[in-house]
Amino acid sequence: MDALALKPGMVKFFVAALSVSLVLTGCGGTNGGNGSSETEANNASGTTTGANNAESPESTENAPSTDSGEKVTLDFWGWGGKFQTDFTKIVLSEFEKKHPNIKVKYIAEQGIEKLTTLIAGGTPPDVAILDRFMTGAWAAKGSLESLTPYLETDSEVAADDYYPSVWAEANYKGELYAMPFGTDNRAMYYNKTLMKEAGLDPEKPPTTVSELDAAAEKIFKKTSSGYEQVGFIPWMNQGFLYTQGWNFGGEWAKGEDLTPNDPQIVKALEWMAGYAKKYDMAKINKFNDVMGKTGINPFWTGKVGFVYDGNWILNDLTSNAKVKPTFEWGVAPMPAEDGQTQTTWAGGWSWAMPKGAKHPKEAWELLRFIAGYEGTLLWGKRADAGNDITAMPAVNEELGMMENPKLKVFVDLMEIAHTRPVTPAGQKLWDESFKASDAALNGKGEPKKLLDEAKKNVDNELKKLESAK
Repeated sequence: MDALALKPGMVKFFVAALSVSLVLTGCGGTNGGNGSSETEANNASGTTTGANNAESPESTENAPSTDSGEKVTLDFWGWGGKFQTDFTKIVLSEFEKKHPNIKVKYIAEQGIEKLTTLIAGGTPPDVAILDRFMTGAWAAKGSLESLTPYLETDSEVAADDYYPSVWAEANYKGELYAMPFGTDNRAMYYNKTLMKEAGLDPEKPPTTVSELDAAAEKIFKKTSSGYEQVGFIPWMNQGFLYTQGWNFGGEWAKGEDLTPNDPQIVKALEWMAGYAKKYDMAKINKFNDVMGKTGINPFWTGKVGFVYDGNWILNDLTSNAKVKPTFEWGVAPMPAEDGQTQTTWAGGWSWAMPKGAKHPKEAWELLRFIAGYEGTLLWGKRADAGNDITAMPAVNEELGMMENPKLKVFVDLMEIAHTRPVTPAGQKLWDESFKASDAALNGKGEPKKLLDEAKKNVDNELKKLESAK
């Protein structure tokens, strides 16, 4: 999942999203690491593919030119900790066996600022992990090498090997700047037991927003001071305005024009604010506070009827000892606004070649392996892969993901998944969506005016970025 975070003032409204099962942006535990606490652990121990951990990618081993035919060492910037150990053993070691002239030196990533500094100083790693969502911003500021020249002469790598939206997210203005690495998406988890108790058919989850509203209302159960259980909270877990905007048929961008005030997105925010008013935001916050203290995703407490969340939540069943559902549950596509098509949105990571990489030819060889069929399959077959989805349909089929009915829901949705706009102002657009949600849910502004303001702010950001070139 991605590296985005909620603003402090929004915490109350997204308490459930702060559970251990969620890694913001996207993205979930798609690839078994997050590059934060694991990096700290790695800096203390350090494991590499035949080399020691390093503070920066500068290395005398990198002296030979790409055309010399001599052995070269590629500096590889990735998450630390368990991910470093496992990826080295499972994937990178196989690459080195197939390419005896290339040695990979693993460097536990030390944050975006450090990577930016290395690129600016002309000493970047040859390959680096990058939130795929940030491809547009990094490409626009000239921090990445275009991979299109390599793609055009490589018969073994093609766009059709990947899910359409995932591949598109790795491109900017018609050029490829990153190779997709894993993906995730969102669907609706529903509590069959609560549905049955409310007189609903547990085998017929809602498919439209109006059906969801009606079903949720029957599940809400009040106490003297709040709620004992809730039917649905639109902004819980992965119920961001981004999510709801797409469920209402909205478009966050039209070409290069960013459109957070799209009429359907406005309608989605009005609907979300309607829940805050109808069910009393203070009481919902109190319920969320109680859920936050359980240390698990609110859905697994058995007190939430419907929630939007990612495929990575299925991993809780084996990785979190506290998760022992005592109720029947299912997974289905998220309901769409009446008249719209059910959909989802995907996030994930990628491998990129930073601008100024010393060994671009060999770096491409590494990229095409680790993000290609062979490397993706090797990583997908690891023992603790759980319910992670790869970016390649053929690999997911090889791994038998369709045999798990709950995971199949997510895999089936990948063909129609949306991704956030590939734009230099992607982070700003994300932040503005939360800002607008925060205000609307608290009754501090009308959705239309708030989203018109968001539109103005992202447009100004784009102008500022353009003038800085």
